[in-house]
Formats: sequence, C-alpha cells, structure tokens
Amino acid sequence: MEIQYLGTAAAEGLPALFCDCEICKKARDTGGKEVRTRTQSVVDQKLLIDFPPDTYAHAIRYSLRLGQIQHLLITHSHMDHFFPVELIHRHEHFGHNAEGMLHVYGNAAVEKAFYDAVLIERFKVHPLDDAVRFIRLDPFADFMADGYHIIPVPADHDKREDCLIYIIEKDGKCLLYGHDTGMNLSGRAWECIFSHQYDLISMDATMGRMKTDGYHMGLADDIAFAKILEEKGCIRPDTC
Repeated sequence: MEIQYLGTAAAEGLPALFCDCEICKKARDTGGKEVRTRTQSVVDQKLLIDFPPDTYAHAIRYSLRLGQIQHLLITHSHMDHFFPVELIHRHEHFGHNAEGMLHVYGNAAVEKAFYDAVLIERFKVHPLDDAVRFIRLDPFADFMADGYHIIPVPADHDKREDCLIYIIEKDGKCLLYGHDTGMNLSGRAWECIFSHQYDLISMDATMGRMKTDGYHMGLADDIAFAKILEEKGCIRPDTC
C-alpha cells in the first residue's frame, strides 16, 4: 500500500489567501516546498481521500488521472476537505473517457453538501447518475471498495456532524488516516483503533507546537497518540 500526500495545509493554505504575516510572506517569496495546499491524499492511485478546492491543482501538479479513480473518501464537510461543485465535471460532457462510476463516501453533512452542489438548476442538463454516486457512511460500519477494507471511525472534530477518520486495510497492510481530529475520541472509537496493528499512521498536526483540548492535534498530541498505540501493541518498530 502506497500513500501520496497531495496537500498538507489547513483550511487557509500556506501562504494564506489574505494573510500578510511574516510566515506567509516568506512562503510567497520562497515558493517550492514552503507553499502548501489543502489536505488531500491518494492511496495506490485508486483511493482518493478528501476533495478540497485544490484538487484541480493537485491533478495538474502530480499528473493524476482522476477520471480513473472510482472511490473517494471524505472525512467531513468542511470546505477545505470537500468542495463538491467540481464533481459535476466528471460528467461525460466535461470529462471524456472517465472510467466507471466514482463512489463518494461520507457522512450526512457531506451528503447534503454533495446534493446541494450538484443538483443546482444549471447542472440539471448534465445529471451525474451514470458518473458519480454518493454512499452515506455510518460510524464503524465497515465496507469494501476495490479490495480495500475500510472502517469509518468517529473523529474528535466538529460536533455538528459525524466527522470521520479511516482505517484502511489491504493485502496484509493497514493504514490509520487520522486527519482533523483531536484525542478526545469515544471509548468505542479507541477500542476500534486498538483492534488493529498499523504499518502507517497519518495524523493531524494542525496546532504545531500549540496545545489544544480537542478538535485538532499538535506535535505533542501526535507523540502522545503514538505512545498510546505503542503501549497497546498497535505499532511496531517499523511502523511509519
């Protein structure tokens, strides 16, 4: 299993769109790796995770053939993770030779954002019925997608919706994708996480050196999280 990070920034990006602080000014002046787009990843070029406004830029930068991807996992409905209006372009009118159906997985808030975006009047001449299908996820309700065993686990993030992190398994490998969450997970969520051993743990570090009580993690939280998993036997010396 291979993961490629396409974007790693928070909602405002780096440099932030309207910001003129010293960090953002330096990022603009330096360019290159100092410029960070909104968070998105792809697993084995088959499983796309999140769909931010920067998806088009990612496809160009990394020469991605997004029309060949048939599974898209969404963590939650915040705009930096889900910008659904772009999905209309998977219709044959805009995206020729896209392969099969794109299955979009997410919670109820993501589902509402999806239909609010693609069912507007001017798109009705290009219905997505044969191109994109939404599948609502319930926490802990595991499913299979193209040979991947996926478990949606409730995150510690926005209490107004069932934000999700994901456990992804295939061919004896296991990935914990834990972006946009704090450590105040439910007992059942911890139990589910503890029931696996991971080859890779990908965690939220939005707060940097700062400490916050939930919603996001910082570096100290990431270290504490990894230590808990180590104590529970969920990670090995070669776990990334």
